[in-house]
Amino acid sequence: MLSQESLQQIDREIAKYPPEQKQSAAMSALRIAQVEKGWLPKEVIEFVASYLGMPAIAAYEVASFYNMYDLEPVGRHKITVCTNLPCALSGGVHAADYLKEKLGIDFNETTPDGKFTLKEGECMGACGDAPVLLVNNHHMCSWMTKEKIDQILAELEDK
Repeated sequence: MLSQESLQQIDREIAKYPPEQKQSAAMSALRIAQVEKGWLPKEVIEFVASYLGMPAIAAYEVASFYNMYDLEPVGRHKITVCTNLPCALSGGVHAADYLKEKLGIDFNETTPDGKFTLKEGECMGACGDAPVLLVNNHHMCSWMTKEKIDQILAELEDK
């Protein structure tokens, strides 16, 4: 179900916990699986749960609680915009509206070419850097102006 490389990465995460607590690596294991697969189909969540010796429903609860996990296919580049109150008051809604206009999609939609998916996110812990967005769950972008958004989209367009 997962490549040998991904399983080795998961094993390294499991090793951080006592043997009887290997399910503590659930978040890391799901992240690793998602990086390989692009999203988390039910079968992958079930595989991760089995690999960690935990009930599938427990792994699904983790995957469905956090917005960094994708339970449906997403575009090659997932852009998550923080619209929580501090970001909203500092331009997060305007940044989101600009992205919607530029990409021609709304939240939870993917561009027809499959390149971009736009998501609305909760607090990303960078309120002082608002407005912020997260690219592909790993790259935090701060103080987003229209110009910075244009630059990020141009860079991603080439990838």
